[in-house]
Amino acid sequence: MQKNFDLDKLREVISENLRVQKGNDPISYINVGTALQDAKSRQNHAIFARRGCGKTLLLHYSSKTLLKERPEFRTIYLNCEDFKRHSFPNVLIEILASILRELDKNISGWFGKKKKIKEVVKDSLLRLEQLQLAADMHDEEVRRKSSSETENSADIAASIESVKLGVKDSQKEKSEIERSFKIHKDKLQELDRWLPQLKVNMQELFENSKNVKGLLLQLDDLYHLKRTDQAFVVDYVHRLCKDLPIYFKIATLRHSSTLYVDRDGQPIGAQERHDYQPIDIDYTFSNFQKTLEQNKAILLEFGSQSGLSHSELMSLFKGEGFQRLVMAGGGVPRDVLSLFLQLLNDVVAEGGGKIGKDEVRTLSRQNFERKIEELKQDSKADEQDDLIKGIYIIRSYTLEKKTNIFVIEEKILQQNDALRALIYRLLDYRIIHNCATALTHKSAEGTYQAFAVDIGCYAHLRKLEGRFNEIDITATTAKEKMRSAPILEQSKLENILANVPENAEAIILDVTEID
Repeated sequence: MQKNFDLDKLREVISENLRVQKGNDPISYINVGTALQDAKSRQNHAIFARRGCGKTLLLHYSSKTLLKERPEFRTIYLNCEDFKRHSFPNVLIEILASILRELDKNISGWFGKKKKIKEVVKDSLLRLEQLQLAADMHDEEVRRKSSSETENSADIAASIESVKLGVKDSQKEKSEIERSFKIHKDKLQELDRWLPQLKVNMQELFENSKNVKGLLLQLDDLYHLKRTDQAFVVDYVHRLCKDLPIYFKIATLRHSSTLYVDRDGQPIGAQERHDYQPIDIDYTFSNFQKTLEQNKAILLEFGSQSGLSHSELMSLFKGEGFQRLVMAGGGVPRDVLSLFLQLLNDVVAEGGGKIGKDEVRTLSRQNFERKIEELKQDSKADEQDDLIKGIYIIRSYTLEKKTNIFVIEEKILQQNDALRALIYRLLDYRIIHNCATALTHKSAEGTYQAFAVDIGCYAHLRKLEGRFNEIDITATTAKEKMRSAPILEQSKLENILANVPENAEAIILDVTEID
């Protein structure tokens, strides 16, 4: 048992760094591969990972270390959550204005005290204010014209053949993007006409500066913007950066983002591998040992800052406690650390015990409930019911089959936009976890993807003990066992969907043990 002041310091360090905030001195980023190097390079990047994997930390820490390594470069950080629910094209105007205001604030330190530079930035800000006023008037006109329409947001529901699943498919999304383009075409044209002049103004800044020769533009949590607007924002940012010493670093959820669309043969946005390079920093179950070691390295870093050695920190666990903790957190560092903090209070500090498999099992249910609440906060109102239905379907199926792993044929995921969208969204929200791809099955042809349902769905159900086949994803034999996992077929999914009760969320969150 560690001294209380050691544990108090550990709790303090972890608590203060669970969420990275602008202005706070970030902790060291535990670099995996080339992520940190890429985030500082003169190249456009999109950083993909689920919430809690360290996208924001990577942006802030790369900014901090960049200043030491390349003092001629600066970073501008914007959190797109600040523009959540803002209408288009105002959202783009506001993002551009935020960039210019950040430049204006730092002109003396970055570019020197030059009146001409100051005037260039102020003129650009004035132009954006005029555009925003025009955009507001245009939006009001659009609202008046469409007031008689009966646009039902639930109409975005996609279908699996004849049965509605309720998750937006790519075709519907394209039509929504097309509609957005038509409504705001005039304002986009004005912004487009101004872009060459804006780029000339930006070029003047760099040409007249002795200190700053380049800029990294960090756009965090892009997924908070309306999905139908994301490609337009990315498109403009990409064109702004082109031929200037400005490089964008966009951090987002891969499956909740649209960075590129094709509109009648006209590309909108930025295309992966062509216009930007991806940085994937997700922690998945497909290589659980790697995910385990990454989470361990992060925890050890916090322990080191708290004065705890490797052996002291790991002595807080017993048996499979740490492995189970990582599994309960879906491999996502923030979830793992959040669970660890609570167990540190409930088990170690108060009871004087150690963190083991049973202690994690008890807490996993609360974590699952938090994920659902997070899903409801982040997703749009017209999507929430659909996603809850999706959770009900997956949970019902795995409980019926009494297993934590299920597989879906890759061909079905490729061909069925609605099912693919549902599965990927549930992956983003850590309700299910990717375990394997290109998996062959022992009883069926084709290749499959394997998924694990979050242990918060079942670990608290004591009456399942001895009757639930939980495949241990930490075991070397896990992939082989997955080849015999139940196949979630389209017909089975449709059957469950047809019988989803109205109180699906209440059933999912019901703590009553099942028979």
